Amino acid sequence: MSRFAHPAGDRHAEVLPEDRPPHAPADLNSIDPAIWPRTSERIAGSLTIGGLDVRDLAKEFGTPLYVLDEHDFRAHAIDFRQAFHDGDVHYAGKAFLCREVARWIMQEGLGLDVCSAGELAVALSVGFPPDRITMHGNNKSIAELEKAVTVGVGHVVVDSFEEIARLGYLAEKHGARPKVLIRVTVGVEAHTHEFIATAHDDQKFGLSLSSGAAAEAARRILAMPSLELVGLHSHIGSQITDTAGFEVAARRLATLLVQIRDEHGVVLPELDLGGGYGIPYVDGDESPDMKVIADALREIVTTVCQSKGLPVPRLTVEPGRSIVGTAGVTLYEVGTVKDVEGLRTYVSVDGGMSDNVRTALYGADYTARLASRESTAAPMLSRLVGKHCESGDIVVRDLYLPADLVPGDLIAVAATGAYCRSLASNYNYLPKPAVVAVAGGKARVIVARETEEDLLRGQL
Repeated sequence: MSRFAHPAGDRHAEVLPEDRPPHAPADLNSIDPAIWPRTSERIAGSLTIGGLDVRDLAKEFGTPLYVLDEHDFRAHAIDFRQAFHDGDVHYAGKAFLCREVARWIMQEGLGLDVCSAGELAVALSVGFPPDRITMHGNNKSIAELEKAVTVGVGHVVVDSFEEIARLGYLAEKHGARPKVLIRVTVGVEAHTHEFIATAHDDQKFGLSLSSGAAAEAARRILAMPSLELVGLHSHIGSQITDTAGFEVAARRLATLLVQIRDEHGVVLPELDLGGGYGIPYVDGDESPDMKVIADALREIVTTVCQSKGLPVPRLTVEPGRSIVGTAGVTLYEVGTVKDVEGLRTYVSVDGGMSDNVRTALYGADYTARLASRESTAAPMLSRLVGKHCESGDIVVRDLYLPADLVPGDLIAVAATGAYCRSLASNYNYLPKPAVVAVAGGKARVIVARETEEDLLRGQL
């Protein structure tokens, strides 16, 4: 029998994975400020965000509903800008991007990373300065590269020899000279899921340092008058909560900087260490202090470069999840509560893997609470599931919810600001939920809810 016993007896004792907490939370109504948006609180039992009762939000805008706390988002952006005051902070648009978020990023003085023509179009549609945009992607099309060149994006991160040739040709064609970073795979294994670890050699991103491909990329770029090589780029993974991996990456990148200097007489002025900073999803997760992280990265880069006789390059970081992650909450309405005797209670909600595929994709974990009221009922071991035709349609795999949960209750899932809407689909022809920004007691739709008419549009 598992060493983890259910607090109300041992009916569910054998189904908890060994790495789960042994007991239910002491308070099923608690709102941990490290996990939930900064404006979250309970008033008269109901969860409020941005000064608004979630019951009112659900009534006005429907469920499922993505709720984005504008104050929390901007506060994290400011934290990063201040922590990296002597470098550059570029928001990773892949985490979540829409026109309003692009405006917030622009207003807070950050740059923006995009990795497709669509993301670039969103940024340009609100007047985002092109010179503050970096274009990423492991397989940029000719059309995407040409758009980046013609609008004058600040940097292009090259990812292959073919791309260097394409970009050089397009730059010469249009009389441009884009600034280029080489994405280097440095062989650092981030402590994260295989699908979101991005710096080992056996994966699709970047040019290998160990094989010599990154050095060869530098030779090819420097041989092209239409391209300006300004630095190196590395991204070692996601959900990283310490700087150990960044230190190893910086040391290896510095070795390449020395090689480029010695071989070509060129000192590159920029170093981009990517993003991947973690956020807390459940009790016990670390909540990194960005000032501490920034100071550590600054010291690492300074020490490494000085030890090799290099001038210290300008440092760039690319946070995404760590700005938008805890700003987002997803609201669901409970539809069925099904007790599977001897195992657990399955709580089905009106969304699922179409609005949050992260649990099914790489085993993500979340904190969820009964949001429409408080409860003093006993905790029941639950699995929060969606309405899709997949047994893997799970929103939260193992959690405790109050035993008096009933259809019609609202469940809020915390820290869903990053990648949930970005990865959303129309599986089973479910329309994608709306995104509502809340601030100062006011709510406004920043991404409209899809309709059945939207789903049918384009079909013949």
